[in-house]
Amino acid sequence: MSATLALWADGSWSTMFHVGPPILEKILRPILVYAFLILLLRIFGKRELAQLNPFDLVVLLCLSNTVQNTIIGDDNSVTGGLVGAVSLCAINYVVIRFLFRHRRLDQIIAGRPTTLVKDGVMQRRAMASELITRAELLSIAHRQGFSSLEEIKTCVLEPGGIFVINGMQPREIVRHHSELVEKIDRLSRQVEELSKRLGHDPDPPTP
Repeated sequence: MSATLALWADGSWSTMFHVGPPILEKILRPILVYAFLILLLRIFGKRELAQLNPFDLVVLLCLSNTVQNTIIGDDNSVTGGLVGAVSLCAINYVVIRFLFRHRRLDQIIAGRPTTLVKDGVMQRRAMASELITRAELLSIAHRQGFSSLEEIKTCVLEPGGIFVINGMQPREIVRHHSELVEKIDRLSRQVEELSKRLGHDPDPPTP
């Protein structure tokens, strides 16, 4: 309570909301940084978004800390931070709405999906362009329940850094369902054969 009164007495409360640089600069800074980061991630590929190893994660964490002062400048006021946050959200909303109506431009900016595995065979040229090693690809396959790359029909890296994998064989639940249906059919045949041996018709005709 005493610390709060001290802040109020020396006027520190008012400096919390005092904006240093002009408001227009506060709005332009986040827009420029936003555009630069989008371009940067587009140049360095989709693996940065996928965060395949600790190095990729460190890069993203350091990026946010590096551009922090660039966005807000020397102003540490609450108002300045809020203006910067609103500017970032606003420019992101405008970009998403614009790209939603211009799908072709969205593909140009975000990039196209990259097929890394096709019919169990690694596409080495595509993997080299995305800087993805066989060990990283195998680790991704293991996380999605595949024991080897030969079990994969297709593995596609989406522009957002998501891996979409389709298997050669039906997945576990489909295989279990097929086995259950086969067992039921076999049991039905056994019951029918047993009924014939006992001289009973399992499905007597209706008069």
